[in-house]
Amino acid sequence: MIDYKISKRLEALSVSATLAMTQKSRDLSAQGHDVINLSIGEPDFDTPDFIKEAAIKAINENWTHYPPVPGYPELRKAISDKFARENNLDIAPEQIVVSTGAKQSLINVLLSVVDPDDEVLIPAPYWVSYVEMVKVAEGKSVVIPCGIESDFKLTPKQLADAITPKTRAIIYSSPSNPTGSLYTKDELEALANVLAKHKDIIILSDEIYEHINFRGKHESIAQFPQVKDQTVIINGVSKGYAMTGWRIGYIGAPLWIAKACTKLQGQFTSGACSIAQKAAEAALNGGVEASQKMTAVFKTRRDLFLKGIREIPGMKVNEPGGAFYVFPEVTTYLGKSFEGKPIETSGDLAMFLLEKAHVATVGGDAFGAPECLRFSYATSEQNLEEALKRVKKALSLLQ
Repeated sequence: MIDYKISKRLEALSVSATLAMTQKSRDLSAQGHDVINLSIGEPDFDTPDFIKEAAIKAINENWTHYPPVPGYPELRKAISDKFARENNLDIAPEQIVVSTGAKQSLINVLLSVVDPDDEVLIPAPYWVSYVEMVKVAEGKSVVIPCGIESDFKLTPKQLADAITPKTRAIIYSSPSNPTGSLYTKDELEALANVLAKHKDIIILSDEIYEHINFRGKHESIAQFPQVKDQTVIINGVSKGYAMTGWRIGYIGAPLWIAKACTKLQGQFTSGACSIAQKAAEAALNGGVEASQKMTAVFKTRRDLFLKGIREIPGMKVNEPGGAFYVFPEVTTYLGKSFEGKPIETSGDLAMFLLEKAHVATVGGDAFGAPECLRFSYATSEQNLEEALKRVKKALSLLQ
């Protein structure tokens, strides 16, 4: 008898809750149900034409051979220029590594700096893959709960209290997935002052939603000299340029980390897709006008959706400053039931809304915040209005 035994490493991993819910909603749609998908973290815009044209040009010019492992020099220069132009950061091209999406960028860094049993601080709510990636790196996630009262943001005291001699890294996102919260310059400086006392702690600053910002200029912790040599910026073109399928992410890092990630990537995937790199180069050199147009639409949708959520009894919600998510606290509905079936967790509530209202969301359990539910408003105003009606009606049936 064949033993179909997968590795313990893989057994320890959870399935991505966001991707799982997206698949369930697709399955229901395939059965003929009218499902409104508010679970997916993807802009519903098409990639701008000038970026697609750059990709076509690259194909015609035969940019179809193996690219350098850390990325084409032209793209790394474009990223370096972007850091200088948009963030006032001096990050040289050799400090940049281009990967197959920001997910790979993150895992590259963790595998490069985390040893077994090293502690990685993760403020919650967090993006679903952070904890799972730390598992792969054989580290230990130290989750720091940050509730809606603090706008889901980490305080300097919480950070200082969580640091131990085993702390090796901290991961956070701003603007945040799943909350949409973003840190101000003063808030980041306060965190930087704590971390500057621990020079061996690596800061992984996930800035993939940088351009979807409703409150003005994006702020990066890398701007503070006291932690610049500890900070790795994770970014990419997926969200800001509607390029999710192109799979281009990148890091701006201290040189020793960039070299380590290049070494690792050389054994895993080598360089990212050559054509996608040329498209990303065009995107970054093309400025932020396309991103700003999308952001204006997202802000209108956010305001519409927030208004509707606040009209649903029992929903407690903050005002997200960026990204395209609303993350209400839904404890009012936990412990209730429908037709004898209990709703014990936010995951149960998400499944109830999918089955009863045909609206796909994601339970906060997956984000380290089991009292919440994540809605993505990366869809049309018409869909959002209809989804709100369905959710309100379905929730009224719980007893």
